[in-house]
Amino acid sequence: MLKLTPVVIFACLSIQSAGALADAEALAALDSYLAKISTLEADVSQLIVEADGGVLEESEIRMMIKRPNGFYWETIAPFPELVVTDGSSLWNYQPDLEQVVVEPWESSRSELAARLLSGDTGDLADEYEVITRDTGDSEFTEFELHPLASDNVYRQIVLTFRGYALDMIYMDSSNGQKTVWQFSNLSQNAGIDDGRFVFQVPTGVEVIQNTYIE
Repeated sequence: MLKLTPVVIFACLSIQSAGALADAEALAALDSYLAKISTLEADVSQLIVEADGGVLEESEIRMMIKRPNGFYWETIAPFPELVVTDGSSLWNYQPDLEQVVVEPWESSRSELAARLLSGDTGDLADEYEVITRDTGDSEFTEFELHPLASDNVYRQIVLTFRGYALDMIYMDSSNGQKTVWQFSNLSQNAGIDDGRFVFQVPTGVEVIQNTYIE
């Protein structure tokens, strides 16, 4: 799996809007890129950097997506954890604690980037301005998302595609924290069994049922 070095880290986090081209068709273009994904498997190098520039976390992750409802996010290192949903239930399995928390799935509570990968772009234009950015390299296409509301949890999100394959997602949170997902070993639109998105509880693991009350 790709390992993000400090040099790559801060190169990734220095994304600027200079040279960005406002495009009335940018959202439609982003939709067209995402629409090409029906299933996706990838290794993900996740980097989280604090507002002061300190590295908060580097993680190795295995991801699977099957539209419209399947999402699988397994942290391999440094601390194993699995979050998986079939669109009805959400399982959060922490093997070190020998417990799994099960709760109803609500897509509105998920990470925006995860929602986009799952094809949920219906309300995007109401919340974000979408811009295509000239990367200077015809091999790469970048989409910048800028929130319309000042109280949004993000300041900026950037999705980078290499050809039509997802390459990187960058998220700049309003609290100054920055997150990069770098994708590698992609397999797109191959068959994935629905059973991969239903968690089978291992023997001896405690099951905690969590129901949200509005």
